[in-house]
Order: sequence, then structure tokens, then C-alpha cells
Amino acid sequence: MSTLKSFLLASAVALTPLTAAAAQDAATETAAAAADPAAISDADVTEAKAKMQKEMDEVIALIEQMFGTDDLPPIEPARLALAEQTTAALVPSGSLEALMDNLYGKMFKTIMDQADGASDLMLSIKTGVDSDKIAELDKDTKTAIADLFDPHRKEREEQITRVVKPLISEALADLEPPMRAGMAKAYARKFSAEQLGELNAFFATPTGRAYTQEWMAAQADPEVVLAMAKAIPPMVLKFIDRAPEISKDFEDLPKERALADLSDAEMKTLAKMMKVDVKTLEDNRAMWNETALDDEPSDDWSDGDAADVDDATEASGDPAWNRDNWSDADRQRVEELETAAANASAAAYEAEDAAIAAARERLGQTDPSE
Repeated sequence: MSTLKSFLLASAVALTPLTAAAAQDAATETAAAAADPAAISDADVTEAKAKMQKEMDEVIALIEQMFGTDDLPPIEPARLALAEQTTAALVPSGSLEALMDNLYGKMFKTIMDQADGASDLMLSIKTGVDSDKIAELDKDTKTAIADLFDPHRKEREEQITRVVKPLISEALADLEPPMRAGMAKAYARKFSAEQLGELNAFFATPTGRAYTQEWMAAQADPEVVLAMAKAIPPMVLKFIDRAPEISKDFEDLPKERALADLSDAEMKTLAKMMKVDVKTLEDNRAMWNETALDDEPSDDWSDGDAADVDDATEASGDPAWNRDNWSDADRQRVEELETAAANASAAAYEAEDAAIAAARERLGQTDPSE
């Protein structure tokens, strides 16, 4: 697994409970494989499990580096016991499932509707006919066309839901005990025994009990999710507006050096440090220089995505993946979403860096390693 992939996956895992959705993804894949027994063998299962275990071990190791607890002081047992009582109230049985039902129940239904064999998108992919023309067909005609390809599609969808739901519930139930244990230690460190006692007293009241039952699921309530989604575009535009200012700050920094910038003496020093021949580094420098001349730099992520799709089309021979065969409306919608996703991702990283810098300033830190 690449370092970048490991870092991104580790960062996602660190956001539990929201990324307990990974359980739903895994369950869906398992159900899809089970639906076609010929598509997977015992050897495939063993190999997949071994690969997944290796990747998960790498992710856990990276998380341990980011969130190491070895240097934290021990927790007083009595205080930890109070915190365990607090988190037992905050994460009652079924909390994660309620969270996922709020967040993924609606998303899953929407995605299933879009992937339904009678949708304009799926009919366009299956037939190669422009989706604008398919949109002009009546519902009964679309259903008849979809049934021609798969008369059992509704049964298949219901079967996937019936198989996946219990597996998700089981997986989320398995996550709750370690989550409560981790939260108990965190609460024991952040709150005094007196404060924990007051929290526990509140959670024992009718209002407190109602709060503990709903607070986690409320994080994925449609009102919250929609409000957060609508807040993203203004945030992205704010970063775009400040791009010249940010760019100027970066221009003030010396540019990073490449192999081509090193002197002969520095190349020899580098080769000695890396225990390789100087010629190896010189060959790499020549290769990179040739590549730089051949490739024009581009900041348009959507162009790169389109190129990837074209490559995949050429390899698979499926013309439905070729964007030239899409309607103007479909292509525009996809490209706009790709651009929004790229901008949102970049903005999120920049916002995180800004938050870290502000925190360091507030904490009086001068060394990033502190």
C-alpha cells in the first residue's frame, strides 16, 4: 500500500464513528460476491483477507504514530470508572446503527434508485442511447426495457438489502465496546471526577437519557448533513478568492531543488548517502528531464480524470465510458462534480493546515514537532 493511500485511509479510520460506514461498504461487497458464487473461490477469499489484513496493519501502525498514547500519564482507576459510566450512557447499544441509518439509509436508497435498471443513467449505459432521449420515454416503457435486461432486478435489490443489513448491524455492534473504552479514557483525562459525576447525574434524568439516545444519530440528521453540504461551496469560493494571496506567500519561499539543481560534488555526496552509484542518479535525472519536456503541467484535475477514463475505455472497449458518447448535460454534470470534489478536497487540506497553524500560535509552540 502506498504511503499516501495509507495516510488517507488512516485519517479516515481516525474519524470513527462516521467511518463505521466502511462496515457497510465491506458488507455490500461481500453480498455482491455471494450473489455470484462462481466469481470467488476459497483461494480468492484467503488472498483477499491476507491482503486486507496487511493493509489494515499498515493503517493501524500509521494511526499509532499519529495518535500515540505511550507518553500519557496513567489514569486514576476511580476516575476511569466514572468515565466508563459516562460513555456507557453516551454510546448505548445500537448508537452506531442509528447513526448509519440516518446517514446511509437515505444515501443508500438514493444510490440504489440511481443504479436501478430502469433509471435513465443505467438504461443509457446498457443501450448506448443518449440519456436525453431515454428521459423522453414514459415510466412503463423504461420498466419494460429494464425488465428485458433483468426481470429479477427488484428481487435482487431486496435480497442485497436483506443480506447486508444484518451484517452491518453486527459489525457496528462490534465497534461499540472498543469505542466506549477509548472514549472512557479520553473523558477521564479531559474531565475531573466532579465533572464526570455531574454528567452522570444529568444522564440519569429523563432529559439526559433522551439526549444520550439521540446525540450521535443527530450528527447525521438530514438537517445537519444538508447544512454542512451547503456550507462547502462558500468555503471553496473563499479559498479561490484568496488564491492570489496564498500563491504570493508561496512564491516568497525558495523553490525546492531537484536532481538537475545539484552540483557534481552534491551528486557524489547524495550517492554516497543513499549507497548507490552516481550514474544511477544521473540516469534518473536524465529520464526526469526528458519527461518534463514531454509533459505539460496541468492543474485541471478533471482533464486527468477524463484521460484516465479514456484509457479505461480503450482497455475495456466499452463505448459507454467514452465521454464523447455522453450527452452535453451528462458530461457537464460529471465534470462540475469532479471540479467541486477536487476543490473541496484541496480546501479541506488547506483549512486543516490553517487550523493547525492557529492552534500552534495559540499554544505558543515554535517547533512543529512539539
